[in-house]
Amino acid sequence: MLIKLFYPAGTVWMDMDDTIFHRTGQKVDGAGWWRDTIRSTASHVVHCWGLNLVVLTLRVRPPWGGEPLGLPINMRLHRKNGPGLIELAQQMLAEVKGWFPERQFMMGADGFYATLAGCGAAYSHLISRMRCDAAIYELPTKKRNHQRGPHRKKGKRLPTPTQIASLIKSWWSVKTCERGKTKYRLVYAKVVLWYKVSHTPVLLVISRDPAGKEKDDFFFTTDLKLTPAEVIGGFAGRWSIEDTFKNTKQSLGSEEPQTWKGQGPERAAVISLWLYSVVWAWYIRYGYGKIRLPIIPWYSTKTSPSFQDALAALRKVLWRKRIIIMFGNHTVPARIIEFFIDAVATAA
Repeated sequence: MLIKLFYPAGTVWMDMDDTIFHRTGQKVDGAGWWRDTIRSTASHVVHCWGLNLVVLTLRVRPPWGGEPLGLPINMRLHRKNGPGLIELAQQMLAEVKGWFPERQFMMGADGFYATLAGCGAAYSHLISRMRCDAAIYELPTKKRNHQRGPHRKKGKRLPTPTQIASLIKSWWSVKTCERGKTKYRLVYAKVVLWYKVSHTPVLLVISRDPAGKEKDDFFFTTDLKLTPAEVIGGFAGRWSIEDTFKNTKQSLGSEEPQTWKGQGPERAAVISLWLYSVVWAWYIRYGYGKIRLPIIPWYSTKTSPSFQDALAALRKVLWRKRIIIMFGNHTVPARIIEFFIDAVATAA
């Protein structure tokens, strides 16, 4: 439904990442001890107990502009001694491809999922991070006529991305769109072979902050037709899935279901992610432009809705119909009902 609604034609943009739904109780089915990426650092690893989920979201540009939305369309539960995260990611991509075999897909993911570039999925391109110390090579040269031996698999070894960035003397400036904001970056692009990850060429894009405040970023994509600005903006749009995790946990109570046995915990996680997608789909189609945003005195410049606003708008519609059915139109003055619904729907 979401793909047909927001991507009736063209390339479908998606994002993938894993998250932990923290749970309490040692007997929660599917839960385990996992590394907490939020609280862990390079020198100190923090573990937490919960469900480790791999989520695939649809990247949607809302009509009000700004940062894109990440609407979940597929999920897998990562269990101990079960398929790994990369294998689960491959399963989800294959399943989505089965739904739309004629469509092309573009996926954004962090550096952990960079190995998906070598999975041979010609129907799906990837934008991800490249290691700053990655072993990259030039493309192999063509075999000369009457030259003996097999074809070369890789060309000359190149410096690491960090070393390349230090050697570059001529950068060119591009305008990028990152999370709905326009920024300028200094970039360098080169088609290379990251043989350890993929046996097919990838486009390496080095991004530098003109002000020198941020560290250099190293991105790559399997779609060699993309421009450096599209690669940088495409990876920046991946942040929408992080907002999805935050809103699902904070606003829908996805970490608090009272179920622990069998497939209950997994199904509860699926329902919370499904609700997030359905609420946004309803709001974009029917709520936006028809239901005013709440007036917040300390945020008078607010122009774009948040997920809490979309959820409150849906509550208003549902509750208003229920109250009218139960008590009629003349039991309580309409202005009192509207004031009560607006206050409770926003605070719920």
